[in-house]
Amino acid sequence: MMPEPTSLQEAIVYFSDLNNCIDYLAIRRWPKGVICPGCGSTKVRFNAKRHTWKCSTHHPKREFSVKVGTIFEDSPITLDKWMTATWMLTNCKNGVSSYEIARDVKVTQKSAWFMLHHIRLAMQDDFFGSKVGGVGTEVEVDETFIGGKARNMHKSKRIRRNVREDNWGKTIVMGLLERGGNVKAKVVPNRRKPAVHATIAEGIEAGTQLYTDDHVGYMDMSPDYIHSIVNHAERYVDGRVHTNGIENFWSCLKRGLNGTYIAVEPFHLFRYLDEQTFRYNNRKNLNDADGFNLVVNQIVGKRLTFAELTGKVGAAAVN
Repeated sequence: MMPEPTSLQEAIVYFSDLNNCIDYLAIRRWPKGVICPGCGSTKVRFNAKRHTWKCSTHHPKREFSVKVGTIFEDSPITLDKWMTATWMLTNCKNGVSSYEIARDVKVTQKSAWFMLHHIRLAMQDDFFGSKVGGVGTEVEVDETFIGGKARNMHKSKRIRRNVREDNWGKTIVMGLLERGGNVKAKVVPNRRKPAVHATIAEGIEAGTQLYTDDHVGYMDMSPDYIHSIVNHAERYVDGRVHTNGIENFWSCLKRGLNGTYIAVEPFHLFRYLDEQTFRYNNRKNLNDADGFNLVVNQIVGKRLTFAELTGKVGAAAVN
């Protein structure tokens, strides 16, 4: 039996065999044996010709494939293309464009774009809903602007004074980076105190040492946090008080957004944040094969229709 892949070249060869794709997914989805997703029965039989299982219990949709209940469900795109695209997006440090995926796995650009958003959904790791920090930990907090026209950021103060900052044509993203730990990034409506303080309370444990710049939105912080400020007009580092770590994350994020994806709609931005935070949070403890394996383990229970992805139904994705 061919060993599991450890590089992109090996992955392309390994997943070119449909049986390898099915085995790789099945053993991770059902480590104790295949279970019918409809009724939970373990009494199933594999049909080698159809590459599906059939449940011995009589009920609707008793025949199922390894795709059912995953990001791959109902997709006519073959698993070898899905697995190769997943490997590429997981391990390309600055992301991979839909045009490149379309050329490399031989699908249309529209299909490749759809595939990449499904994979980003799987990259939304278990850490997403948890908080960072806690007593004895240090968290850097900062915000950045994504998209829009650069010239709108350089208007004179006289003009900008009369223009709401969230109307500059840019999307505001807040980042929370625990030193030695994980980063969280979230789209926020503006940089004013209510939005900033709510994001901090939602994402950071009480008792945390916070480091921010001197933006007015960070003033009057809750006494639940120990808040230290660095004034960037005077210095960027004041002992342990700095935001260099989160600014490094912004640099990584923008290299992908500006260099690979070129133009990202604000409606979809949170998906690209999921992609970059996944890679950043796992950059030190996972190699290429481990990162791919982690994403594959997170494909179950996550579905995204084209209508949802394009915002044409009430279930449109929001952050």
